[in-house]
Amino acid sequence: MARRAARIVTAALTVVGLWAVVAPAGASNQAPAAAMSGLEQGVLADVNALRHEHGLGSLRFSTKLAAAARAHSFEMAKRGYFSHDSANGSSFDRRIVRYYPLRGTRYWSVGENLLWSSPDVDASGALSMWMNSPEHRKILLTGRWREIGLSAVHVTGAPGTYGGREVTIVTADFGVRR
Repeated sequence: MARRAARIVTAALTVVGLWAVVAPAGASNQAPAAAMSGLEQGVLADVNALRHEHGLGSLRFSTKLAAAARAHSFEMAKRGYFSHDSANGSSFDRRIVRYYPLRGTRYWSVGENLLWSSPDVDASGALSMWMNSPEHRKILLTGRWREIGLSAVHVTGAPGTYGGREVTIVTADFGVRR
């Protein structure tokens, strides 16, 4: 159990609230996120059910946040690392703003949950892992979020941190713009 827990340890998260002080780093040319996978759909449904249980509103699926999440999941899988920071060392909010820009907003805030696990992880398992981490639980139950983007990437032989194992990497990006 301790070994599995070590494999699924999720990175500490940061919630960033910005009031139009971060300049976008330039939009990426990445294609928009594809249709949601079954795991992504399940995580969205489970997150919204959890939020309802706690008196919070549902999150709308955001293709912009999903594109940010997908790019990050693929980058981590390809380069063999697991972090909220991008491979170039920039913080997750700098990455997300390229996809989920500040344009015309007075308030912008994002949060992120990550996990990697065995390839058979399901939505309830992902939610359970996050709920057992105080930092990730806090993100899931943050009332100000209005949107979510999800990415679940399955890799048959992930390098680096993943030790060549078959893994599923899930990125959930949360946001609000007003």
